[in-house]
Amino acid sequence: MRRCAFLLLLTATLSAEPPQLRQGQFLTPAAGRLELDRIAEKVPDLEAWNLRRVKVREGILQGAGLSPLPERTPLNPLRHSKRSHEGYTVENVALETAPGLFLCGNLYLPSEPADSIPAVLCPHGHSRDPNYANEGRYRPDHQYRCAALARMGAAVFSYDMIGYADSRKTGWTHRHGDQVLRLQLWNSIRAADFLLSLPNVDPKRLAITGASGGGTQTFLLTAIDDRIAVSAPCVMVSAHFFGGCVCESGLPVHVRPDHITNNTEFAALCAPRPLLLISCGGDWTANTPKVELPFLQRIYGFYDKKDLVENAHFQDEQHDYGPNKRQALYRFFVKHLQLDPKPWKRPGSDEIDESTITIEDHGTMQVFTDAHPLPPHALNPDAPVNLR
Repeated sequence: MRRCAFLLLLTATLSAEPPQLRQGQFLTPAAGRLELDRIAEKVPDLEAWNLRRVKVREGILQGAGLSPLPERTPLNPLRHSKRSHEGYTVENVALETAPGLFLCGNLYLPSEPADSIPAVLCPHGHSRDPNYANEGRYRPDHQYRCAALARMGAAVFSYDMIGYADSRKTGWTHRHGDQVLRLQLWNSIRAADFLLSLPNVDPKRLAITGASGGGTQTFLLTAIDDRIAVSAPCVMVSAHFFGGCVCESGLPVHVRPDHITNNTEFAALCAPRPLLLISCGGDWTANTPKVELPFLQRIYGFYDKKDLVENAHFQDEQHDYGPNKRQALYRFFVKHLQLDPKPWKRPGSDEIDESTITIEDHGTMQVFTDAHPLPPHALNPDAPVNLR
């Protein structure tokens, strides 16, 4: 009798529908490692991986509600208040990513751009500040990264999450409803459209980097958009952690009718393009050198491109995009985007000198102001957005 009851319980467990969302630390680190082993068994070679990658990529698009991709309506860029700093300029920018939906950000450009320049998308993480000064793209560490890349020769677009910085100033909230992941991923696609529309930008040298929630945007956009040539997610890629916010795991992108996946496999969709994982000992990326990196190296090995995936691991550091992590990024982007670091190195060092970068206040960086008001046809904050 006990054996029959056990078999009935086992059958019910095996036939139960898996959860549609994988959120936060959905798996233990050990279970995450086992899941990567399971996925590896399904892809013994490049042929199998090519079939799997198509399925996983389409699963992201379908789960996010972006398949087929919506129409790319005119962006109608608003650019104003250009400031000149040492080696770079900054402008305030708004893009109409869908009718009435505005994405705000800042465009950083080299003071003297070359005839052909790379471009970098810089999404930000979940940093809050009631007074805005240390929120989103206004954060000093975020400004350091954008400005340093610009004066080494790149066009850099730093842009808001829904309900952060300018988006919060116009009334949007970040965790409202189930559309945030969809809208942010669509905004990232349209931000790429904007950068590639700029004069002198080389479409073969488009990169993206961000930390935490910005790291999620980094590997998601890289997974679905082949225009991304170089990718560097910071403190986010994990086999057992799925992002604790609706903008990362609030839609069923990991669990699909024909497969189950995780963020490490999402990052693997970058292959064989250059990929840098920046990780640390103080969060869920602590095991990257021993767990996530070997999985990715195996995938890159299918293309004979193991050298194009790297890991910069900082065992004694925490969950941030701090100075050491930025220096690792600069070295990687110099190599793969052909940036020019020489004028900006510290004396007697190979590190990039950030000390002469100007940190602007959020009022200066704000897009919609009395002089540049929000267009009257803008959607109401948190309104449902129909991208079709």
